[in-house]
Amino acid sequence: MSNIVAIVGRPNVGKSTLFNRLIGSRRAIVKEVSGVTRDRHYGKSEWNGKEFSVIDTGGYVSGSEDIFEGEIRRQVEIAIDEANAIVFVVDVETGITDLDNAVADILRQTKKPIVVAANKVDNNERINDTFEFYQFGLENIFGISAINGSGTGELLDHLASQLQDEEVVKKPEIPRIAIVGKPNVGKSSLTNALLGEDRNIVTDISGTTRDAIDTHFNAFGFDMILVDTAGIRKKSKVHEDIEFYSVMRAIRAIEDCDVCLFMVDANDGIQKQDLSIFSVIERNNKGVVLLINKWDTIDKDTQTTKKYQDITLEKLEPFNDLPILFVSAVNKQRIHKALEMAMEVYENRKQKIPTSVLNEVMQAAIEKNPPPSIKGKYIKIKYVTQLPTYSPTFAFFCNLPQYVRDSYKRYLENQLRKNFNLTGVPIRIFFRKK
Repeated sequence: MSNIVAIVGRPNVGKSTLFNRLIGSRRAIVKEVSGVTRDRHYGKSEWNGKEFSVIDTGGYVSGSEDIFEGEIRRQVEIAIDEANAIVFVVDVETGITDLDNAVADILRQTKKPIVVAANKVDNNERINDTFEFYQFGLENIFGISAINGSGTGELLDHLASQLQDEEVVKKPEIPRIAIVGKPNVGKSSLTNALLGEDRNIVTDISGTTRDAIDTHFNAFGFDMILVDTAGIRKKSKVHEDIEFYSVMRAIRAIEDCDVCLFMVDANDGIQKQDLSIFSVIERNNKGVVLLINKWDTIDKDTQTTKKYQDITLEKLEPFNDLPILFVSAVNKQRIHKALEMAMEVYENRKQKIPTSVLNEVMQAAIEKNPPPSIKGKYIKIKYVTQLPTYSPTFAFFCNLPQYVRDSYKRYLENQLRKNFNLTGVPIRIFFRKK
């Protein structure tokens, strides 16, 4: 089971700065999260051998000052329910506020590990200001400066000691397909359409993740584990309508699957909340099939599908080489085609391209369009190989890897996609010194 750490607290205490520190400091980094807006609330980190996902709740609070308190309370409740540990950020400059006390009241009711990060301790004189926060009745208080990093090492040491070791679960050698999407897009309808009438041909498996439901689906020529995020238990205190909740739920399922059936409501199109979930799929290098659900409710002419597809792919750039299927879970329209496509993407994701073939194709592409010279220096790419990872990852060996521009990296990725079937699969490219 993957560990999730949620950063909570009132606005303007430095949650996002601490988030960037946790996922970006050189010692802690596992995976770079690019700076586009939709990615900045979710990242991966590692400390003292413990790998964990970090969620910055600050980015999900919306609305005017007078509704902040209700929103923040809801998010703290979600964090307690979904995360393995919580970092509660407060500000030594302003001291304890009513909203801090409201958050602390909720946190005292959980047995989950809580770390209080007293932020903006930029000099030794401010260390004494942290003692005020012991009034919360929460034990582990660390004076830190999220901006310059002081104190964050001690905070991370303690946090890592509280996280569980990754469970080593012997997974069956069959594909794991997760049904993901924001609330009310039809995940339950799709699951019921696939499983509902044929309960006799499926067997329940105890979930390897904490609360998603795994089902061994062996019918109609398919053999796979379906991970049903719609089946995750309803939370008594939490409304389903906020982005933070659906992203927390999706992360759990995505991190432990091979391919995602990513569902979007045809009436809404791709929205901010969908992009947050898509970003998690992409950052975890999982295969993806996009299902535009409720297609039966759309008024259509001969151009509707093409227009809808073009608009959707544009919103998903730069990773838009993925299958799109227009479905109706309620009418069972094209639902088995969705599983077929998921299996195709699964095969694409695990393929190993022979090194000789890879070099023959890519050297021709490089010769046709060589990397541009930088400051009078010419980049020579000598060799390419596929790395032995779970998802397609390629290393290009060259004389000056530091000078290869992102635009050229995109060219190489496009050539890989053009020549090899990598549809539905995020790919990674590294440049190494030859």
